[in-house]
Amino acid sequence: MTWIWSNLDLIWDRTLDHLVLSVPPIVFSFLIALPLGWLANRYRLSRGVILTVSGLLYAIPSLPLFFVLPAIVGTSLRSPLNLVIALTLYGVALMVRVVADGLASVDADVRQSAVALGYSGWSIFWQVELPLSGPVLLAGLRVVAVSTVSLATVGAVIGAQSLGSLFTDGFQRGIEAEIIAGIVATVLVALLLDGALVVLGRVALPWTRLAGSNGAAAREARIVEVTT
Repeated sequence: MTWIWSNLDLIWDRTLDHLVLSVPPIVFSFLIALPLGWLANRYRLSRGVILTVSGLLYAIPSLPLFFVLPAIVGTSLRSPLNLVIALTLYGVALMVRVVADGLASVDADVRQSAVALGYSGWSIFWQVELPLSGPVLLAGLRVVAVSTVSLATVGAVIGAQSLGSLFTDGFQRGIEAEIIAGIVATVLVALLLDGALVVLGRVALPWTRLAGSNGAAAREARIVEVTT
């Protein structure tokens, strides 16, 4: 505990570094997965290919990927950009299927109602499918957030400063308190981002608050809202 109290500034700095490395991949993976998931849901022929390829991305071991990326994107081996790109790829691998399944869960009758009201294809996506699939997408994004925070610690191996640096330094120096501090701080960051997404979901998807007490009424209210 003495080490922790004496190095609070270091723990705080590594926590901020960890957030800088984790937040962009979460956002980028969602933005990239959204059109890919839409394609997978819209066209049957592309669904198998997109979901298979995206799923295989998660099977790539992280350390070999860190060494391959510099040769592909032209960065240095120790560049934090390699970690951001790798985490984005892993996030996309998780999120594409979530987007496809979320969009597929929207009732076909709702889409037909929107078409009957004169909605264009893009309008149906943005104003009907995306809002109604919001709870599913949020659940998937929360998984991506926790996974990304966890995987970001591996970046310490290539020299990217993060909470993972406390693990490696603690092991090398035999300081158990430093290792514990890194573990606890990583868990807290994951909980912080997860909580932030829950709050964001409550703000962006206010109709879901009714789901606990009257799910059917909440869905019907949202359907009426997006089609009028």
